[in-house]
Amino acid sequence: MDFLRPAGWEEALAAKAEHPTAVPIAGGTDVMVEINFDHRRPEYLMDLNRIGELCEWTVGDEHVRLGASVPYTQIMEHLRTELPGLALASHTVGSPQIRNRGSVGGNLGAASPAGDSHPALLSAGAEVEVESVRGIRHIPVEEFYTGVKRNALAPDELIKSVLIKKASGPQQFSKVGTRNAMVIAVCAFGIALHPDSRTVKTGIGSAAPTPLRARAAEDFLNAALEEGGFWDNGKVITPSIAKQFADLASGACNPIDDVRGTAKYRRHAVGIMARRTLGWTWEQYRGNGDTLEGAA
Repeated sequence: MDFLRPAGWEEALAAKAEHPTAVPIAGGTDVMVEINFDHRRPEYLMDLNRIGELCEWTVGDEHVRLGASVPYTQIMEHLRTELPGLALASHTVGSPQIRNRGSVGGNLGAASPAGDSHPALLSAGAEVEVESVRGIRHIPVEEFYTGVKRNALAPDELIKSVLIKKASGPQQFSKVGTRNAMVIAVCAFGIALHPDSRTVKTGIGSAAPTPLRARAAEDFLNAALEEGGFWDNGKVITPSIAKQFADLASGACNPIDDVRGTAKYRRHAVGIMARRTLGWTWEQYRGNGDTLEGAA
C-alpha cells in the first residue's frame, strides 16, 4: 500500500487523477477500521490532512459552506444556530475522540446507510461540492447515495465541501441505538421545517439500502399544513395528521433484518421518531417549546 500526501488541493486533485483508486483519508474513523479488519486493502491511501481549506467553513446569507474535513466537534460548538439538525446529529457520533476527527465529508465518502449526518443533510437541503482536474460540480445530497456504501463520485473526484441551507425554522434529529453512546444507528430520522418556503423535509437513516427522504410523508404534510393554514395560525397539528405523517414515513423504509434490529422494528421506530420529532419541531415553531435534544 503506497501513501500519498499532497501539500495542497490542486496537488490532491492531480494525484487523484493519476491514481483513481487512491482512497482519501482525513479523520480515518471509517477507513482505518476497514483496513485494520482487512475489509479493504487499497493500492493507495491519500492523506488530506495537510490541506487546511478542507477544515474551514464559511457562513453566507443563505448557506453554510462546510469543508469536507471540518470535524463534528466544530459543528457542535460553532454552527448550532445555523445547522441545528446537523449539530444534534453530531452529538450522537461515536466518542469525543471520533467527533474530534470524523467529518461530514468522511461520512459522505463512506456512504453508509447508517451514517449519522445523512438524515440531517437530507432534511436541511444540502449539496455536495466535488471536484476533479476536469472541474467542479454540485450534487444534491439525495442524489449522492447510489447504493450500500456507494456514492456518485467519479473515480477522479474528491469531496471538497458541503453546501447546507441555513435553518429558517426548527430542526430535529433522532436516533435509535442498542446503547446510549458509541453505537451504530439501528435507525435514525431527521426533520427540518422551512417556513420560508412553507415546506417540511425529512431524512431517514439505516432503514434502507441508502439514506433517503420520506417524500410521500413530506408531500402529505406540506399539503395538510397549507390547506389547514397551520403556517399562519400556529395551531397544534392534529393527531390524525401526525399519525398519517408517521405512517407514511414508516412506509418509506426498505430495511433489513440484522444483528442490530429487525426490519419490522426499524419501520415501527421510524414512525415513532417521525411523529415525535414533528411534534417537537412544531412546538418550537409555535414558540411554545425550547430546543429539545433528539432522542428515540
